Amino acid sequence: MKALEDKILKEGQAIGSEIVKVDGFINHQIDVAFMDEMGDEIARLFKDSGATKVLTVEASGIPIACSAARSMGNLPVVFAKKAAPNTMTEEFYGAEAKSFTKGTVSMLRISKKYLQEGEKVIIIDDFLAHGEAGTALCEIVKMAGAEVVGFSAAIEKKFQGGAEKIRALGVPVKSLAVIEKIVDGVIEFEK
Repeated sequence: MKALEDKILKEGQAIGSEIVKVDGFINHQIDVAFMDEMGDEIARLFKDSGATKVLTVEASGIPIACSAARSMGNLPVVFAKKAAPNTMTEEFYGAEAKSFTKGTVSMLRISKKYLQEGEKVIIIDDFLAHGEAGTALCEIVKMAGAEVVGFSAAIEKKFQGGAEKIRALGVPVKSLAVIEKIVDGVIEFEK
């Protein structure tokens, strides 16, 4: 998505050779109109997927997932929780995921009542780096007896290998902006 690539170059920042900071429009402050543009594009990319539900991880994936779900006919959005709230008293599906950015490991939890056997799920997130959250979500969907019909990230850092891990699970991956590499603070997108 050329508009996203342009926005990353204009408003984002490369930190070192592995981190892309986009907190001005995705991770700290949200550009709502631009979220809708990204959601429309994800809906276009997966229009034939047969998705019945959208799945993401709290917190930065939620706005993009909601915009895409709205564009896909107002599909329900479920987000995995990274910590067990006092209100989660029912059984849940869980899988561990390491956060590249935070350097922590979280147990991703989804209440069993929100993910049912036979559902067709599209997973949407803000970033795809090493694929830890994505593969954990795929594992959870499989536990539920549902099917992952696609994975989309706003920003994929191809050089970190996460997309290949998810594709190896038989899941189509279509990201909006794919970063090939970062060299001396300069972001290079896949051609």
